[in-house]
This record gives sequence, C-alpha cells and structure tokens, in this order.
Amino acid sequence: MLRYIQIRLLISIPVILGVATAAFLMLYSLPGDPVMAMLAQSGAPAETVARLREQLRLDDPGYVQYGRYMWSLAHGDLGRSVLSNVPVLDLILEQLPSTLQLAGAAMLIATVMGVSLGTLSALRPNSWLDDLSMLLALLGVSMPSFWFGLLLIFFFSLRLGWLPATGAGGWERLIMPAFVLGFGSAAVIARMVRSGLLEVLAQDYIRTARSKGLIERAVIMRHALKNALIPAVTMIGLQFGFMLGGSVITETVFSRPGVGRLAITAILNKDFTVVQGTVLFIAVMYVVVNLLVDLSYAYLDPRIHHE
Repeated sequence: MLRYIQIRLLISIPVILGVATAAFLMLYSLPGDPVMAMLAQSGAPAETVARLREQLRLDDPGYVQYGRYMWSLAHGDLGRSVLSNVPVLDLILEQLPSTLQLAGAAMLIATVMGVSLGTLSALRPNSWLDDLSMLLALLGVSMPSFWFGLLLIFFFSLRLGWLPATGAGGWERLIMPAFVLGFGSAAVIARMVRSGLLEVLAQDYIRTARSKGLIERAVIMRHALKNALIPAVTMIGLQFGFMLGGSVITETVFSRPGVGRLAITAILNKDFTVVQGTVLFIAVMYVVVNLLVDLSYAYLDPRIHHE
C-alpha cells in the first residue's frame, strides 16, 4: 500500500507541473499587450503603462518569465492582483470557504439522489420506476447548469417567492445553487450505481445468499450494495473535483461569492495574475481530489495495490 501511495504521489507531480505550465502559456500566448488591455478603459498615461510593464516585468523574455513564475510557485507565491495589489493566494483563501460550502452541499445532494435513484432502478429493472429514474438521470446529464439555475430562479424566487434568488448566507440561499450543481452529478452517480448493482445481483454469491434463506433486504444491503458502491465511490470523488471547477458558472448565476466568481470577475477586469492563480488553484484541487480517490479506491479494493 505504501508503494502504491508513493507511485501515485510521484505521478501527481508532473501533472501539477503540466497544469502550471499550461496556465502560464495560456495567458502568455494571448494576443495583444496585456497591460494595454488592463488599462484600456482607464485612459492611463504612457508613464503609468511603462511603470506597470516594469512592475510585472513583461519585457523579459518568455523563458525568463516562465522560470520566475515556476520559482514563485515552488515557494507558494501565486503573485499579486494587478488591480488591488493583494496576494492572489489570500484572495483565493478568502473565497474558498464559500466554494467548499457549495460543493459540499451539492455533493450531499448528488450522493443521496444518485445512490437512491440507481438502487431503485436496479431493483425494478424495465419498470416505470426504472424509466422514471433514468429519465431524471438523462435530464441531469443533458441540462446546462446555467439554464437550470435560471429556471429555478424563475419558479421558486420570482413566481412562488419561496427562496431568495441570489447572494450568500443562510441555508435558504444555498438550496438552489447546491441543487443545480448536484443534480448533474446525481445523474452520473445513479447510472453508475444502477449498472454496478445489476452486475452484482447476477453474481453466484448473491444467489447463494438468497438460497440460504436471507431476507431480500439483507441480501441487498449486506452483500449487493456494498460491492456495487465501490466504483461509485470513485465516481463520487471525481464528481467532487468537478464541482469545485463547475462552481464557476453556478456562483455567477446565483451571484454567490467563491473562487469561481473571483475568476469570472478577474477575467472581466483583465486581472491576469488572479485569473492565472485561480485556474491553477482549481486544477490543483482537482488533482488532489483525484489522488485521494485513487488512494481510497485502493483501500476499498485490495486487488488494486496488490497488482
């Protein structure tokens, strides 16, 4: 197990380096002058433009900027916001609790809905309950989150007046954005649980358990569902990483604070260092979640680390 963990950690290092390099090249290769783009609407004089270029050291060759960028990352420095001069890492950490709150609530909704729908579908295959569950799963996968969010705002805020449409603070402002973010993941989890449970229910040891006289509930809960949920646990972990990145759209639609909203605001204000930092932070969080999922999967299924 220890060797498996070491291998997974070593594999994660080049992935993170690749993400950092991609984040740098993404902004370095943008056409035009980034300083002029940032100051285009302010009408700043040439002296201000030159001073900002010198401050950002944009006249250096690309490889020098890349080396300085990677050196700073190695020391935990994501740079400073061009507009506010606040360290980017401080800005991200300030917004992170709101994003984690949203992703955690969405993950709870996705897990409960996904496991329940998938289990009901597998226990009643080809029935109206199976068709209804898979229809909901199809809707969750295919509906764009921004459209679903606007739909919920229209019905539950504007027409019925039950829930506040935007902002943060209090559980009532968390329900709709968490449901929007969790509904799509619930659909993926439901399909995974359904296929896994159908496969397990056809195994010989399930027939053996039934032939011993165990009641159906014990067969499902003690033998079938436990084994069928192993791949679903992997999917649930991956979906949590997806939610951290997918919160960008949801936070924007519901005007919630968070890392995603910080990234969108930075893009609109052309604050490129903040954009670079948030993209890298979300990507690294995704890599870390994937690493934890891999480790948990090896713990749940001993065949993984024995291989």
